[in-house]
Amino acid sequence: MLANLRRSVVLSAFLLVVVFAYAYAGTGVSQLLFPRQANGSLTSSGSTLIGQNWTSTRFFHGRPDAFGPYAGVGDDPLVANGRKGESGATNLGPRSETLLEDTKELVAWWHAHGVDPTPDLVTTSASGLDPDITPADARAEIPMITSSTGIPRSRLEALIRSQTRGPELGFLGSSYVDVLRLNEALAALERR
Repeated sequence: MLANLRRSVVLSAFLLVVVFAYAYAGTGVSQLLFPRQANGSLTSSGSTLIGQNWTSTRFFHGRPDAFGPYAGVGDDPLVANGRKGESGATNLGPRSETLLEDTKELVAWWHAHGVDPTPDLVTTSASGLDPDITPADARAEIPMITSSTGIPRSRLEALIRSQTRGPELGFLGSSYVDVLRLNEALAALERR
Protein backbone atom coordinates (compact mmCIF):
# COMPACT_ATOMS: atom_id res chain seq x y z
CA MET A 1 0.00 0.00 0.00
CA LEU A 2 2.84 2.38 0.82
CA ALA A 3 4.31 1.75 -2.65
CA ASN A 4 0.99 2.69 -4.29
CA LEU A 5 0.75 5.87 -2.21
CA ARG A 6 4.32 6.82 -3.13
CA ARG A 7 3.59 6.23 -6.85
CA SER A 8 0.45 8.37 -6.61
CA VAL A 9 2.30 11.24 -4.95
CA VAL A 10 5.19 11.06 -7.45
CA LEU A 11 2.79 10.90 -10.41
CA SER A 12 0.73 13.82 -9.04
CA ALA A 13 3.87 15.93 -8.54
CA PHE A 14 5.13 15.03 -12.03
CA LEU A 15 1.80 15.95 -13.66
CA LEU A 16 1.65 19.20 -11.72
CA VAL A 17 5.11 20.12 -13.06
CA VAL A 18 4.06 19.15 -16.61
CA VAL A 19 0.89 21.26 -16.43
CA PHE A 20 2.76 24.35 -15.22
CA ALA A 21 5.60 23.79 -17.69
CA TYR A 22 3.06 23.53 -20.53
CA ALA A 23 1.35 26.76 -19.46
CA TYR A 24 4.63 28.68 -19.18
CA ALA A 25 5.89 27.25 -22.48
CA GLY A 26 2.66 28.34 -24.20
CA THR A 27 2.97 31.81 -22.69
CA GLY A 28 6.62 32.03 -23.73
CA VAL A 29 5.93 30.94 -27.31
CA SER A 30 3.02 33.37 -27.66
CA GLN A 31 5.12 36.23 -26.26
CA LEU A 32 7.89 35.36 -28.70
CA LEU A 33 5.77 34.89 -31.84
CA PHE A 34 2.73 37.11 -31.17
CA PRO A 35 3.71 39.71 -28.54
CA ARG A 36 1.06 42.30 -29.44
CA GLN A 37 -1.80 39.79 -29.35
CA ALA A 38 -0.47 38.03 -26.24
CA ASN A 39 -0.48 41.35 -24.41
CA GLY A 40 -4.08 42.10 -25.36
CA SER A 41 -3.42 44.28 -28.45
CA LEU A 42 -3.68 47.35 -26.27
CA THR A 43 -3.61 50.91 -27.53
CA SER A 44 -3.89 54.09 -25.48
CA SER A 45 -7.70 53.80 -25.73
CA GLY A 46 -8.30 50.09 -25.17
CA SER A 47 -7.90 46.71 -26.86
CA THR A 48 -8.31 46.16 -30.57
CA LEU A 49 -9.48 42.59 -29.88
CA ILE A 50 -12.70 43.46 -28.01
CA GLY A 51 -15.39 45.93 -29.01
CA GLN A 52 -15.32 49.18 -27.04
CA ASN A 53 -18.13 51.30 -25.64
CA TRP A 54 -18.90 54.17 -28.03
CA THR A 55 -21.78 56.27 -26.72
CA SER A 56 -21.03 59.59 -28.38
CA THR A 57 -22.33 60.44 -31.84
CA ARG A 58 -18.91 62.03 -32.47
CA PHE A 59 -17.45 58.55 -32.93
CA PHE A 60 -18.09 55.52 -35.09
CA HIS A 61 -19.95 52.71 -33.35
CA GLY A 62 -19.24 49.01 -33.59
CA ARG A 63 -21.69 46.18 -33.77
CA PRO A 64 -24.06 46.08 -30.81
CA ASP A 65 -23.38 43.81 -27.88
CA ALA A 66 -25.46 40.71 -27.38
CA PHE A 67 -27.75 41.87 -24.59
CA GLY A 68 -30.41 43.87 -26.32
CA PRO A 69 -31.82 47.30 -25.95
CA TYR A 70 -28.93 49.63 -25.51
CA ALA A 71 -29.65 52.29 -28.11
CA GLY A 72 -28.10 55.48 -26.82
CA VAL A 73 -26.31 53.59 -24.06
CA GLY A 74 -23.42 52.35 -26.16
CA ASP A 75 -22.21 49.06 -27.49
CA ASP A 76 -19.85 47.92 -24.74
CA PRO A 77 -19.80 44.11 -24.81
CA LEU A 78 -18.43 43.92 -21.27
CA VAL A 79 -21.16 46.04 -19.66
CA ALA A 80 -24.51 44.78 -20.90
CA ASN A 81 -27.59 46.67 -19.72
CA GLY A 82 -25.66 47.83 -16.67
CA ARG A 83 -24.44 44.32 -15.82
CA LYS A 84 -20.64 44.34 -15.77
CA GLY A 85 -18.74 41.31 -16.96
CA GLU A 86 -21.48 39.68 -18.97
CA SER A 87 -20.87 38.72 -22.56
CA GLY A 88 -21.85 36.09 -25.05
CA ALA A 89 -24.63 35.31 -27.41
CA THR A 90 -28.29 35.75 -26.52
CA ASN A 91 -29.36 32.80 -28.66
CA LEU A 92 -32.45 34.70 -29.80
CA GLY A 93 -33.82 33.07 -32.93
CA PRO A 94 -35.44 34.68 -35.98
CA ARG A 95 -38.92 34.31 -34.45
CA SER A 96 -37.99 35.97 -31.16
CA GLU A 97 -40.18 38.93 -30.24
CA THR A 98 -37.38 40.29 -28.04
CA LEU A 99 -34.96 40.25 -30.98
CA LEU A 100 -37.53 41.98 -33.18
CA GLU A 101 -38.20 44.71 -30.60
CA ASP A 102 -34.49 45.25 -29.91
CA THR A 103 -33.78 45.54 -33.63
CA LYS A 104 -36.65 47.99 -34.16
CA GLU A 105 -35.35 50.11 -31.28
CA LEU A 106 -31.86 50.17 -32.76
CA VAL A 107 -33.13 51.05 -36.24
CA ALA A 108 -35.12 53.94 -34.74
CA TRP A 109 -32.03 55.14 -32.82
CA TRP A 110 -29.89 55.12 -35.97
CA HIS A 111 -32.61 56.87 -38.00
CA ALA A 112 -32.85 59.58 -35.30
CA HIS A 113 -29.16 60.25 -35.93
CA GLY A 114 -29.48 60.42 -39.71
CA VAL A 115 -28.11 56.94 -40.39
CA ASP A 116 -29.69 54.33 -42.64
CA PRO A 117 -28.20 51.36 -40.75
CA THR A 118 -26.76 48.29 -42.38
CA PRO A 119 -27.86 44.91 -40.99
CA ASP A 120 -24.59 44.62 -39.04
CA LEU A 121 -25.27 47.85 -37.15
CA VAL A 122 -28.49 46.43 -35.70
CA THR A 123 -27.49 42.80 -35.17
CA THR A 124 -24.85 41.27 -32.94
CA SER A 125 -21.89 39.15 -33.93
CA ALA A 126 -21.77 35.54 -32.81
CA SER A 127 -19.57 36.39 -29.83
CA GLY A 128 -21.08 39.77 -29.01
CA LEU A 129 -17.49 41.02 -28.66
CA ASP A 130 -16.66 41.91 -32.27
CA PRO A 131 -14.31 44.94 -32.53
CA ASP A 132 -14.64 45.25 -36.32
CA ILE A 133 -17.21 46.50 -38.80
CA THR A 134 -17.30 46.42 -42.57
CA PRO A 135 -16.34 49.49 -44.60
CA ALA A 136 -20.02 49.73 -45.64
CA ASP A 137 -21.02 49.90 -41.94
CA ALA A 138 -18.53 52.71 -41.36
CA ARG A 139 -19.70 54.63 -44.45
CA ALA A 140 -23.32 54.30 -43.28
CA GLU A 141 -22.38 56.18 -40.07
CA ILE A 142 -20.86 59.17 -41.91
CA PRO A 143 -24.01 61.36 -41.71
CA MET A 144 -24.02 61.07 -37.90
CA ILE A 145 -20.30 61.85 -37.61
CA THR A 146 -20.52 64.77 -40.05
CA SER A 147 -23.46 66.21 -38.15
CA SER A 148 -21.66 65.91 -34.80
CA THR A 149 -18.16 67.01 -35.82
CA GLY A 150 -18.58 69.11 -38.94
CA ILE A 151 -15.93 67.03 -40.74
CA PRO A 152 -16.84 66.82 -44.44
CA ARG A 153 -18.05 63.52 -45.87
CA SER A 154 -15.09 63.32 -48.27
CA ARG A 155 -12.55 63.46 -45.41
CA LEU A 156 -14.44 60.79 -43.47
CA GLU A 157 -14.56 58.53 -46.52
CA ALA A 158 -10.81 58.97 -46.97
CA LEU A 159 -10.32 58.18 -43.29
CA ILE A 160 -12.36 54.99 -43.61
CA ARG A 161 -10.37 53.93 -46.69
CA SER A 162 -7.10 54.51 -44.81
CA GLN A 163 -8.28 52.34 -41.91
CA THR A 164 -9.75 49.51 -44.01
CA ARG A 165 -7.85 46.24 -43.77
CA GLY A 166 -8.09 43.51 -46.39
CA PRO A 167 -9.02 39.89 -45.75
CA GLU A 168 -6.70 38.02 -43.40
CA LEU A 169 -3.85 36.40 -45.34
CA GLY A 170 -5.33 37.99 -48.45
CA PHE A 171 -8.23 35.53 -48.79
CA LEU A 172 -9.81 34.74 -45.41
CA GLY A 173 -12.99 36.69 -44.76
CA SER A 174 -13.67 40.15 -46.13
CA SER A 175 -12.33 43.67 -45.67
CA TYR A 176 -12.89 45.17 -42.23
CA VAL A 177 -12.35 48.29 -40.15
CA ASP A 178 -11.23 48.13 -36.51
CA VAL A 179 -13.56 50.63 -34.81
CA LEU A 180 -11.07 51.54 -32.08
CA ARG A 181 -8.33 52.40 -34.57
CA LEU A 182 -10.83 54.26 -36.76
CA ASN A 183 -11.95 56.38 -33.81
CA GLU A 184 -8.36 57.05 -32.76
CA ALA A 185 -7.67 58.27 -36.30
CA LEU A 186 -10.86 60.36 -36.19
CA ALA A 187 -9.77 61.97 -32.91
CA ALA A 188 -6.36 62.76 -34.43
CA LEU A 189 -8.11 64.28 -37.48
CA GLU A 190 -10.25 66.47 -35.21
CA ARG A 191 -7.17 67.73 -33.32
CA ARG A 192 -5.65 69.08 -36.55
